[in-house]
Amino acid sequence: MTVTELLDRAHALGSDPRNTNYAGGNASAKGSAVDPVTGEPVELMWVKGSGGDLGTLTEAGLAVLRLDRLRALVNVYPGVEREDEMVAAFDYCLHGRGGAAPSIDTAMHGLLEAPHVDHLHPDSGIAIATAADGPALTERIFGDRVVWVPWRRPGFQLGLDIAAVREANPQAIGCILGGHGITAWGSTSAECQANSLEIIRTAERYIAAHGRPDPFGAPLYGEISDVERHERAAALLPVVRGLCSTDARQVGHYTDSPEVLDFLARAEHPRLAALGTSCPDHFLRTKVAPLVVDLPPDAPLEDVIARLRELHAQYRADYTAYYERHAVPGSPAMRGADP
Repeated sequence: MTVTELLDRAHALGSDPRNTNYAGGNASAKGSAVDPVTGEPVELMWVKGSGGDLGTLTEAGLAVLRLDRLRALVNVYPGVEREDEMVAAFDYCLHGRGGAAPSIDTAMHGLLEAPHVDHLHPDSGIAIATAADGPALTERIFGDRVVWVPWRRPGFQLGLDIAAVREANPQAIGCILGGHGITAWGSTSAECQANSLEIIRTAERYIAAHGRPDPFGAPLYGEISDVERHERAAALLPVVRGLCSTDARQVGHYTDSPEVLDFLARAEHPRLAALGTSCPDHFLRTKVAPLVVDLPPDAPLEDVIARLRELHAQYRADYTAYYERHAVPGSPAMRGADP
């Protein structure tokens, strides 16, 4: 029943992009099972594994860990300078064979004293989490039901931070993670899901009521017809794919949803895109920041292709320099410099 409820909750939350991005966030449930070695009950946690998607999660995509061993890692945690070592340590907490690899967020779920936990990246929650006045906004919007947690790199220490917030604020249903997203909890799966949705929808309503009419600026470009847009995309995407396959062959995905087109038609989109990601998960899609073609939608195709080649070369140089600035001895090799 525990696993079934967890999967149902994951599907309900993950199927709506307002709640979290594709393959982003995770959900967990704690319960007990019989240890086949001792015949004694053992406390376990089922949590979405690394790389899975909540909306399509299956039991095979869950990592199953022993809570006693996971929580015992507190005694050997070496500190934030060696966070990466803790992900490998989760393998020694696994129960049984098979299942998914534990993700970096495993500690967030296991150290929290709550039977059910959701960690999500909703746009509305991220808007609060990345605001300059995020702590004050959190209190204004949610009162004491949701608590602000300052930015912390995802990992074991963030799990300790959230566990401490939960213990110090028994009335709270969740927290806003600065620069990151939200975490909610509950005594039942249904309560946890309801608490997650309360945070998300409350933030949405506040933004709708208090946000500026044109947050992305005034219209910058005129519209082009659907037919012309699709023809230009068909001509440009093979070039884009070729450039982005410099280091490894890639498959592209074309999106012209109303939200995307509205953003790209606005005057502020070059500045806002250059600011970079607003959530750690976005790095998986855009690296530090996306490549933006700074030409109008009706520019001659040969001009767009020439500019694409210039911007791609600059992007690779900038990303390589970024990697070299931040790499330390033992860092993984750069996986690629393409957008």
